[in-house]
Amino acid sequence: MQAESKHKFYVCRRNSDKCLECGFCLENFICPGMGKATIERYETVCIDCQVCFSACPYEAVQRIIDIVPRREIKILVDGKEFLVPERITVKKALEFLGLEFGKFPNEAKIFAPCETGGCFACALLIDGEPKPACITPVHNGMEIKLELPDNFVPIRRISGFQPHPVGGVGTPWWIKQRGSYHHYIEVACFAHGCNLRCPQCQNYTITYNNITKPMTPHEAAATLTAYRNKYGVDRMAISGGEPTLNRKWLIEFFRELKRLNPDKEARFHLDTNATILTPDYVDELIEAGLTDIGPDLKGLRTETFMRITGIFDYGLAQKYLKNAWNITKYLIDNYYPEKIFVGIGIPYNPYLMSLEELREIGEKLASFDLEIQVCLLDYFPTFRRRNMKRPSPNQMKTARKVLLETGLKTVLAQTEIGHIGP
Repeated sequence: MQAESKHKFYVCRRNSDKCLECGFCLENFICPGMGKATIERYETVCIDCQVCFSACPYEAVQRIIDIVPRREIKILVDGKEFLVPERITVKKALEFLGLEFGKFPNEAKIFAPCETGGCFACALLIDGEPKPACITPVHNGMEIKLELPDNFVPIRRISGFQPHPVGGVGTPWWIKQRGSYHHYIEVACFAHGCNLRCPQCQNYTITYNNITKPMTPHEAAATLTAYRNKYGVDRMAISGGEPTLNRKWLIEFFRELKRLNPDKEARFHLDTNATILTPDYVDELIEAGLTDIGPDLKGLRTETFMRITGIFDYGLAQKYLKNAWNITKYLIDNYYPEKIFVGIGIPYNPYLMSLEELREIGEKLASFDLEIQVCLLDYFPTFRRRNMKRPSPNQMKTARKVLLETGLKTVLAQTEIGHIGP
């Protein structure tokens, strides 16, 4: 079978007028086309993976139509020979050949949620090694196997192992109150890659990093356990990016954490945007050892969710938002509070969400359970929304009052001077 011959190709180009040479691209990701970190954009080797396009804080990378002719090269897919254009990703090559990639679990042959090489959910056996299809360039004679071996140990990029004095969305308020700059309450690590494109991503230096060496779940669990022992805490957390994108990895990570920490005091904590979690995924996580979870609900209205997340496909945004709310209710109805602790995060900034919508969110959560812990997160200016003002402590107090008026009993507000509440 021959690849599509008439197709519009794009390449990424650095806009020198916008580039501030901040060094982010040099320090945090490798250009897959060039195989090294660089601020130059050699368009003759660009594979349009769009890592630089998505990750540049100053949006100094633009996609332009490529006018350089492309030859066809031969690749082997499960032993069958195909012709595809050069200078494209493995993902794009397989799409040319009719294979579907999806942004939601089980909706296509291969799940490819982050598309920046962080999560390895789209990893295939490429020339005998597991590599992410989303950023791996094709080459003549490449051999691709669509199924990984049964004994394959999942990998993904994990970094940022550290002690934490405050914890995350899924940390109970009475434990948060114990923390201080001199007293840690948990240790955490952070998963690279995300299915969202939040313009004010609060953790973008990890989310878009594709330089860090991938880890197995066993390596990550052992490292986090060592941090627990070093700092003398009971709580171990993973956040992101988005940790749930690579299901097999995350399940094995919690299983290994539980094996390494069999004592009753150990707590295993996941913070998540909850957009791709399913009931069976949640069930498996809890069976693996999960004890605390913090779903982060980014709005109630689809338009707000799109504004916060940078997802411009209305249908996909609607699906993600609906799923996050449904899985939150599933967690509360089936596991809270007897089996796991659930803490809800709500990002708040007047620039992103009105108090009216915040009240509606509170009313919906109150209909689930009045006792559920809710943490308002004061989204601050960073990444591509550097001009957005951080909510003042008084604004966060007002927002907290709005939620309390809905009947919710446990509401915290994160502010620049510390947490208010419950």
